[in-house]
Amino acid sequence: MKAVILAGGSGTRLWPLSRKEYPKQFLKINGSHSLLQQTVRRLTPLLSGEDCVVVTNEKHKFHVLSDLKALEGSSGNNLILEPVGRNTAPAIALSALYCKERLGCGMDEVMVVLPSDHIIRPEDEFRTYLNMAAEVAKAGFLVTLGIKPTRPETGYGYIKAGKPVSLKAGQSSILPENSCFSVEEFSEKPDSETAGRYFSEGKHFWNAGIFVFTIGTILDELRQWSPDIYQNLGEGFDNALSLFKEMPDISIDYAVMEKSERVAVMPVDLYWNDVGCFESMYEAFDRDEDGNIKIGDVISIDTRDSFVIGNKRLIATIGLEGIVVIETDDAMLITTKDQTQKVRDVVDSLRAQGRREVLEHTSVYRPWGSYTVLEEGQRYKIKRIEVNPGARLSLQMHYHRSEHWVVVRGTAKVTIGKEESFIHENESAYVPKSTLHRLENPGKVPIEIIEVQNGEYLEEDDIERFDDLYGREERK
Repeated sequence: MKAVILAGGSGTRLWPLSRKEYPKQFLKINGSHSLLQQTVRRLTPLLSGEDCVVVTNEKHKFHVLSDLKALEGSSGNNLILEPVGRNTAPAIALSALYCKERLGCGMDEVMVVLPSDHIIRPEDEFRTYLNMAAEVAKAGFLVTLGIKPTRPETGYGYIKAGKPVSLKAGQSSILPENSCFSVEEFSEKPDSETAGRYFSEGKHFWNAGIFVFTIGTILDELRQWSPDIYQNLGEGFDNALSLFKEMPDISIDYAVMEKSERVAVMPVDLYWNDVGCFESMYEAFDRDEDGNIKIGDVISIDTRDSFVIGNKRLIATIGLEGIVVIETDDAMLITTKDQTQKVRDVVDSLRAQGRREVLEHTSVYRPWGSYTVLEEGQRYKIKRIEVNPGARLSLQMHYHRSEHWVVVRGTAKVTIGKEESFIHENESAYVPKSTLHRLENPGKVPIEIIEVQNGEYLEEDDIERFDDLYGREERK
């Protein structure tokens, strides 16, 4: 069995926690592991970390690698970088080809496809369902997991179960009776009246976007129902990747699942949360006696059924009910729980204004570590830089700014022009404009540096790389 984890989403409805360059799959919202890490950990008792293929994009490459390498037994070797976003059908097609060519899988190998940003528990029961679904997949079905609804939800798509699926003798030894059904209908997000009817009928299940099938079955169905995708797979993985931008932007539901006659739904009775908005995130936490979730330095008086995430400041609430307050370094969101779906409208407005807050946090992650903007003004910017052990920045030059480094923790090796030296805590170095320089950490603990930039232009695109350990664009 191989697992394909789709990790290319943007999570715009969780702004300001989630940003375009740091989407929700990297957030640690309910423990010490990110949602991506939780997804891998949920699978690895069933298969190894090396059996997980992660599909993402170039911008998120190093976030994914950092998360995967922090997990035991997961190197991040199996990474597919989409050149452009093309929805789930092209991503799954490319992944099936990758497993076949790069991992040497046969056409009867089972693939589990799932998002990287959901919360599912209990995890051992989830793995039991996957094993059962694999047995159905081996019999030639495209299996989708349907979550048993707990309420008449209007924010999810639905799958209607039909007749029970019967396997031939010898095809499965673990599949209980009436555990898998044909699919009568896929439904879009319903209105409240329709959702209530679905809930009362008991034949409709939430569409979780989790699929189980063999490589041969999904390729056969793509050939039949989505030839505009399949025709780009014939010349091998590298060629398919180069043609990826020519593929249609379409989900696997529309491309295959709603057309195929080989689709089955396996109802699962689990806690499932797609963490699609703050209202759904609220459901994932334990609450106090007043129904509040308080994270950070929060004082609440006569406040009920509210969700408050603080950052560095004290937040006090008085006489409120059903509100959401989310504080980050550079932004604060205040809304009611029943309006959190409209956060996307805020993101659209910020994007239209060209605001940086829609793209990234004040803390920005790089393959070598991270930096945080502490303060900025006209002609100056102050950053806190952390460089991981054994990591180094590119050999680079800036045309419009000089930099002054002060080490506050650890020992840094610096290159300025043709000179190399070591600077220790409370020592500093100065980098003039248009001078080649590099910062690296030769030690075994992270180094922390305060950087003061001065100049007429201080944006991140004033950088020319001459040598880079991480394969980013260099000067030719």
